[in-house]
Amino acid sequence: MKAKIRKIMTVVDEVLTEQDRQVTPPIRRAAAIAVIANPFAGRYQEDLTELIDIGEELGQLLAERAVAALGSIGGTPNGNEIHVESYGKAAAVGENGELEHAAAILHPKLGAPFRKVLGRGAALIPSSKKRGGMGVVLDIPLGHKDAAFVRSHFDGMEVRVTDAPRANEIVVAVAVTTGGRPLPRVGGLQVSEIKGEDGLR
Repeated sequence: MKAKIRKIMTVVDEVLTEQDRQVTPPIRRAAAIAVIANPFAGRYQEDLTELIDIGEELGQLLAERAVAALGSIGGTPNGNEIHVESYGKAAAVGENGELEHAAAILHPKLGAPFRKVLGRGAALIPSSKKRGGMGVVLDIPLGHKDAAFVRSHFDGMEVRVTDAPRANEIVVAVAVTTGGRPLPRVGGLQVSEIKGEDGLR
């Protein structure tokens, strides 16, 4: 593996009620986060192939961890198989890194292995990137994996690693969910109406 990983963390939350209303089935969101060394910290590098290849490695590793974590709270919803509906990705570089380092990890190659783990994913994977110090918050944007126009799934998951990124590190995260926002009611394309042909509808 090209990535020099210092630590991996998984985070899972499960929404059971909202405004005193039961959420049925409960909505689960899981993120897998890797803290890696930035090979280009503190210097300009024209060719970012090494980071691009690291993104491909992390796409599979983190997707597998996140999907496994979705089923880690008391089994699966209603005893059924876990079905991932939404996904997203994010990265934060330490102070000696560039935003382009985060982009190199997230964009060219991370998506294909992420989708392969899920078995599908026609829509673009929402993403965000930033620079920050240790404990910086990553807001991982979320959207339906097969149809970007499903408004009920416009969401986000906030994660942080208290001791990362250090100045010469990058924090990389992917997130998956079993549903959209609790109690959605702002209209738009419904999950039952998805055609899944163009990644939009």
